[in-house]
Amino acid sequence: MSVSSVARAAGVHRSLIHRHGDLHAAVIARAGQPPPGTTNGTQVSRKSLLADVANLTARNRRLAAHITRLERRLSEALGQTAWEASGLGAPADIETLTRRTTELEQQILDLRGELSERDEDLEAARAANRELMAQLNR
Repeated sequence: MSVSSVARAAGVHRSLIHRHGDLHAAVIARAGQPPPGTTNGTQVSRKSLLADVANLTARNRRLAAHITRLERRLSEALGQTAWEASGLGAPADIETLTRRTTELEQQILDLRGELSERDEDLEAARAANRELMAQLNR
C-alpha cells in the first residue's frame, strides 16, 4: 500500500494526502501493517512504526517552525540592510551628527544674542531720532 495507490483508489491527487498529516500518517501506518492473510512476522512491530511516524511528524513540525523563524529573521535583516542602504535608516555616525547639532544650536544662541543687541541698538536709535525730531519741531 502506498500514498499513490490510496490516492488513485480515492480519486484524489496524492498531494492532498501529503498535505494532510493525519491522512499521510494513516496511510503510512496502514502500509506498515502486514497484508491480510499473511502469517509472516515482521522484524518491526506496528506500535514501534507508529511511534516512529509520530516522532518524525513532531520533528517535522519543529523543523518547519524553526525554518519559519529563520526566514523571518533573514527577512528582517535584509529589510534593515535595504533600509540603511537607501539612506532612510539612521546614519552610522550618530556621534558626529550629535556634535554638529550641538554646534548649530550654539550658533543659533549666538545669533539670537546678536539680534537682541541690534534690536536694542535700533530701539535706542529710534528713541534718539524721536527726541531730535521733537527738538526740531519746537
